[in-house]
Amino acid sequence: MVATKLSDLNVIFEILQNMFTGIVQGIANIQTIHTGNNFKTLTIKFPKNGLTNIQKGASIAINGTCLTVTHHDAENNLASFDVIQESLSVTNLGTLKANDSVNFERAAKFGDEIGGHLMSGHIHICTKIKRITRTEDNCSIYLETPDEFKRYLLPKGFAGLNGCSLTLGEVNDETFSVHLIPETLSMTTFGQCTEGELINLEVDSQTQSIVDTVTRVLKETKKI
Repeated sequence: MVATKLSDLNVIFEILQNMFTGIVQGIANIQTIHTGNNFKTLTIKFPKNGLTNIQKGASIAINGTCLTVTHHDAENNLASFDVIQESLSVTNLGTLKANDSVNFERAAKFGDEIGGHLMSGHIHICTKIKRITRTEDNCSIYLETPDEFKRYLLPKGFAGLNGCSLTLGEVNDETFSVHLIPETLSMTTFGQCTEGELINLEVDSQTQSIVDTVTRVLKETKKI
């Protein structure tokens, strides 16, 4: 029994090593992009202390996408990441250019406060900003509702957008919205986003599990 419990703890620890909270820690900037055959290496400059105690192989979410540090120069706040074709095709990382800004979050450490919601850093799809409305203290962003994931987008539910854990506002077949406070706008790239921009979407894993389980059970009982 002890061995089993230790094994379970090890599995949990492995999962938590590559989890994120959706609380973006700041904005970083693309320094250089090396393009290979269906492959890119991004070198990114982080703000001061953004790479404190970083190690090769560490996980950092860039626009919500979990990437592995392949090289780092902590003294100059630089880190490099290899991005393969699958990530380039599913996320907005393939559209980035030198000097572009990105959101970043270091992987959560055991014992950290989960201020947002647990996120894996595995992007499901990109969605496009359809409309932005701004007032002096508020900003509402309306994004295209992707057909294949709309069942997981619920009013007052959660989603990860460019790595930010955000509560959803209105949801319909065409669009869903998020309403952002000044703090979010200042700490993330949402303060400078524009209509037509592609945003990485990670649906909430708990919502996905519940919806899929209920759907499967109902199908098995021939109620749908």
